[in-house]
Amino acid sequence: MSSNVIVITDSDFEAEVLKSDKTVLTYFWASWCGPCKLVAPSVEKVATEYSDRLKVVKMDVDPNPDTVKLYKVEGIPALRLFRGEKLLLSHEGSITKTKLVEMLEPHLS
Repeated sequence: MSSNVIVITDSDFEAEVLKSDKTVLTYFWASWCGPCKLVAPSVEKVATEYSDRLKVVKMDVDPNPDTVKLYKVEGIPALRLFRGEKLLLSHEGSITKTKLVEMLEPHLS
């Protein structure tokens, strides 16, 4: 992933996501997840194209069970969009870049 996508852990979550001054897209993934490999390029493109309005972080689900449990990540890839401590939207499963952008746009104006 590009430098526009920040890798975080359970211990980073509060500072990087909940206390961020930007809207944050959190991408939950795992190295063994085939669909995650399909979604990753779209997440990276969104991170680059919307870097002025959106912070993108990614979290490997296996070593970070606390955040996964707290935000009810039941399938991966999973996306959670936050503005401060408010969860704006959730999505689980594969998604195209077009659908991802359609989902994000209303929250980035």
